[in-house]
Formats: sequence, C-alpha cells, structure tokens
Amino acid sequence: MAAVMVARQGRELQRYSDSTGGRIVVGCVPYRARADGEVEVLVISSQKKGPAGGVLIPKGGWELDESMDEAARREAAEEAGVVGELGPAPLGRWCYRSRSYDATYEGFVLPMRVTAELDRWPEMGARRREWVSPAEAIARCHHAWMREALQRFADTVEVAATVETAAAALLSSAL
Repeated sequence: MAAVMVARQGRELQRYSDSTGGRIVVGCVPYRARADGEVEVLVISSQKKGPAGGVLIPKGGWELDESMDEAARREAAEEAGVVGELGPAPLGRWCYRSRSYDATYEGFVLPMRVTAELDRWPEMGARRREWVSPAEAIARCHHAWMREALQRFADTVEVAATVETAAAALLSSAL
C-alpha cells in the first residue's frame, strides 16, 4: 500500500523576511535532459486561474521546521508531483509584490534535476504539469521574477553545454 502525501496548510510555521516583512517562499525549476541532449523544464498551471494564468514553477512558503532544500522538494512534490536532486545553490533571490495580498515576498529558486514523476500528488486535481523548453516557459510565464529565474536557469544550462562541447572538442583533438 502506498503512502498518501497531503499538502501542508496554514501559516503557523511560515518564515517571514526581515527585509520585506512578507513571507519567504522557496521554489525550484524542475528539469530533465531528453535523449537528444535538449533540456526541458516542468511548468505547472495556476491553481486559481488555470491555463489563463500562464505557467508557473513550483513554489511556496518556507517553513520554520525545514531547510530551504526541504521546502523546495516539498513544493515540487505537492504542486508538480516530481522528486529530484537539487542544485548546490539557489539561482537567486527575488523580492516581489504579492498579487493577492498587500505584501512584498522574498523568494529563492533552486534548480532540480527530476528523478521521478509521481502518478498521484496532492494538487494533481488543481494543476496541470507540462514539459517545455526553457524559452517556452519564459514566454508563457506571467510573473517577472519567475521569468528571471527561468532565464538564469537557461543561461546556466547554456554555459554548461558550451563547456561540455569545448571539453569534448579538446579531448578529441588531444587523441
């Protein structure tokens, strides 16, 4: 019998930013490499607005009883139904204005290499998930800070591919 995952609810354990006074949120850019080497990112639909709300990356409140990595992993599992390995450091820190509340949030985003997609997850009835190119994710995302995080991820992938290509060329010329 499989364990049932339930999404956390409430604000009792929520972390708040000393600099903005708003919530601190943590998210991730879930990604995978296709067989042809191209990288795709997993985006989700808005819970409230559906497809009309553009696409999002999984993110949510960072709680007092968890590390940043644990928060990113939890949000990815709850919202997108994926698990994976997080990168060693956040892609960045963003402060953004909440569209629902009169508050400025502080957000951190980590890259996550997806190792498994879950068949069932807490928000599967409220969200769609879709694998797209980083460029498509950026074009379809309505939130400037998330677009910037996706662009930083895309730039990182581009640099890594360039280094890998250069290393392969050096190796083949040395042989």
